[in-house]
This record gives sequence, C-alpha cells and structure tokens, in this order.
Amino acid sequence: MEWKELKIYTNHFGVEPLSNALIANGIQGFVINDPEDIKEFERNKNASWDYIGEEVYELCGSDTYLTVYVAEDDIDGAAAVRASVEMIRGQGDFGSLEIKCGSIKEEDWANNWKQYFKPLDIGKRLTIKPSWEDVPDDSGRVILEIDPETSFGTGRHHTTRLCLELLEDNVSQEDTVCDLGCGSGIISIAAMLYGAKSAVAVDISQDAMKISKNNALKNGIPDDKYTSYCGDVITDPAMREKIGKGYSLVTANIVADVLIAMGDVFRDITKPGGTLILSGIITDRVDEVFECVKSKGFTLIEARECEMWNAAVFKKA
Repeated sequence: MEWKELKIYTNHFGVEPLSNALIANGIQGFVINDPEDIKEFERNKNASWDYIGEEVYELCGSDTYLTVYVAEDDIDGAAAVRASVEMIRGQGDFGSLEIKCGSIKEEDWANNWKQYFKPLDIGKRLTIKPSWEDVPDDSGRVILEIDPETSFGTGRHHTTRLCLELLEDNVSQEDTVCDLGCGSGIISIAAMLYGAKSAVAVDISQDAMKISKNNALKNGIPDDKYTSYCGDVITDPAMREKIGKGYSLVTANIVADVLIAMGDVFRDITKPGGTLILSGIITDRVDEVFECVKSKGFTLIEARECEMWNAAVFKKA
C-alpha cells in the first residue's frame, strides 16, 4: 500500500497550534520533530540521563516539522492537512508552514529499519544478533539473540559494550548474578550464556521485566535459572528483601546519580570477594562514582573508557 508523507515545516512556537489544528481537522496521528525538545531534555537536571550524544542531534536535525501519513488515495486526509495549515496561518510567527509531500510503501515501514541492525561482535567471543539475521554455525562464538524493543540494550551503545567486555573477563561458571537496571536483560543473559549458575534481573520498568525474561527464554536459558523483578531497590526495602543477598557478580549499567544512590545496595547484596561491574558513567562523574563505591568496601580492579563513557570492575573485601 502506498502512503503520502506530508511534512509541515514550522518552528518551536508553531508546534502546539499546528498540532491543535490537525486534531481539530480530524487528524489524530502525527510525528513531531522539534530540536528544541532535545535541548530542553538536556537542560532538565531531574532527567534520568547524564548526557545526550551528538548522534541524537544529528538524527533530529535543525528543522522543526510535523509529519502526517495519509493513504495515497485519501483526498480528504490531504485536504485536512492543508486546512490545518491555513487555520493558523497569519496568527503568529510559526515559520514557513510549507508542506512537502513524499511517498512511502507500507512494507518499507515494516522492514527498512532492520538494515541498521546486523550481527555485532563484542569482545573475544560474543556475537549479538537480531532474530532475522544468521551467523555461521562454526563461528565458535557465543551467540546472543536480541531484537530492538522498548527496553535499552542491544549492545550498540558504548556503555553496554564496555559492560559486556568486562563481563567476559570476570564471569565464572559458578556465579550467581544480579543485574540492576536490566533493560533488555542483555548483560545478565550474556552472563548466563558464558556459564553463570543463575541470574536475577531487576528494573523499575514493567516492560523491561517482561522483555528481559522473554529474551532469556529465547536464548535457551531455563525458566528456573533466570528471574525478573520490577521494582526500585533504592526506595523499596521489600524489593531488596525479595532479590536477596550473597551474589557473586552484580552488574549495573545505569547513570552516575543512580549508581551513587545504589551504593548501599551494592554493599548489601554482593558477597565478600564478589565482583561488581558498573557502566554508564560519563568521564566528568567517574571520580564521584568510584569514591562512593570504594567507601562501601569495594576495591577498584579495572576501569575502561570509550568516547567519554566509562565502566569499571570492583571487588568486595
């Protein structure tokens, strides 16, 4: 099926009135591209991230526009877009309000994005692949199958790669693993594929809890060896009690503020002599995070950096 892609160019001040006009004309679905939103996110000090990469700005570009998709033969839909533009024209400085028309096939929406996700080698022996790609059976590598979903973690971000590289060198077959802020479950699943004994995955997102469990099952990990929980280990004592203590390997790939807030949790759930792997730390926050963790009874064993992202391995006394 052919679709028309109608891009309406505006500015930051025109986004809201144009959105209201589209809705008033019966168009309920559209996509907003506003670079100012990204800048606002980065200014928001309460947000759960430390840094927004340049690739986000590059993807967003410098233009502000709203995109509406209508069926190729939907004359009324295209007319509604034009009517929406005329409704707000002259009411303020809302940019050019130019409409640019393109076309797209439905099968393009369904499949074209897959070209960006290919098998990815990480470290000395791990390959991450999406379900639609094949890798040679004789590659001799550990294969972790994971698809891009709503939870963070496909191995393509520096923080995840650093964590996986450190995991490869520090996991053993007798390890009991606790993955805090598990996202897609990629870290704890990799640990299991490397031979860890069992894993517990925890995230504040209900979606992450479900997705991590499903990903574990897709990778052949027995149901009784992999447990997922949804909850906040920082503020909920009941959740901390549920996940228990005495883990020989604890991982957390989050952001600096959350890692610092988890300092007592790391101390309480890691057994003496156990390993703690942390990632997601921007260079400006390294000293702060490391000092916090060391104050909880851990010794820094190794640290790695890649393009201002950092990960580290600690041992508990």
